[in-house]
Amino acid sequence: MPTRHHPAGARRWPMATALLLLGSFGIAAAWILLADARGAQTSWMAIIAAFDAAWLLRLARARPGLVRALAGTAATALAIVVANFGIVASQLARPMGMLPWESLLKLGPHHAYTLATLANSTVDLAWLGAAIVIAAVASR
Repeated sequence: MPTRHHPAGARRWPMATALLLLGSFGIAAAWILLADARGAQTSWMAIIAAFDAAWLLRLARARPGLVRALAGTAATALAIVVANFGIVASQLARPMGMLPWESLLKLGPHHAYTLATLANSTVDLAWLGAAIVIAAVASR
């Protein structure tokens, strides 16, 4: 039976995807802890998430190009969404006498979106938008 030869790039994407998911959730966890310690949104952490995604793609030796730029942008967007969800959950947990992960399980996406919209100022949104652009450029 002839063996199939897969291009090297096709074998790298499962590793790159795993690294990006791990990196996105890891940077989001650090972002949530920092925001909780400082009592602020700390949206500048989105820039760190963008550079982290670009570095992880290079670490996985993903082939440069549009697909890599889209993957880095998606990973950064995932980190932003997860971090904002976690920040809202941790801010709601304290007054309700719950642990942050208990609040996280009870918080719905619409309620989290509403509270994140109220919590993020124009400057925070600028940081988040800049992170998306930086992720696209740095990841390509």
